[in-house]
Amino acid sequence: MTSSVSSDSTGMRRVDQLLAHYEESHRNPQNELIHFIAIPLIMLSLVGMMFALHPFVAYAFIAASMVYYLRLSLVFLVTMLLWSVLTVALVFAMGARVLELSVAIFVGAWILQFIGHKLEGKKPSFFEDIQYLWVGPLFVLSRLFTKLGLRW
Repeated sequence: MTSSVSSDSTGMRRVDQLLAHYEESHRNPQNELIHFIAIPLIMLSLVGMMFALHPFVAYAFIAASMVYYLRLSLVFLVTMLLWSVLTVALVFAMGARVLELSVAIFVGAWILQFIGHKLEGKKPSFFEDIQYLWVGPLFVLSRLFTKLGLRW
């Protein structure tokens, strides 16, 4: 199931183009495993840091991200919405320590990411285009969906 997202002249959906490009710098199995761990942690930490600044900032970021995902795929939108609900619940569970826990998670997860890219021998995709920070979670989901035999 996909949204009414435009395709290019080859008929390839935009989400497939983005994932194919992202995959070019994420072929090493160790780097992929690191991304499966680090990307969800980075997402959690970002929402947590924004929430510590002001809950509205976190909610606005999540809403804007959902608009981006809506433009790519309904399946990814629904999945990311569910992940966002879980993320907000985890942020609430951090309580008064949300900022320091989020900063620690953020730093640790990014260290892992850069280790993964050192193993890969390629720079992170977002160095080329910032939107790949939003594509990273979709890459993880696409791999998970493929392993489960699901199509996005």
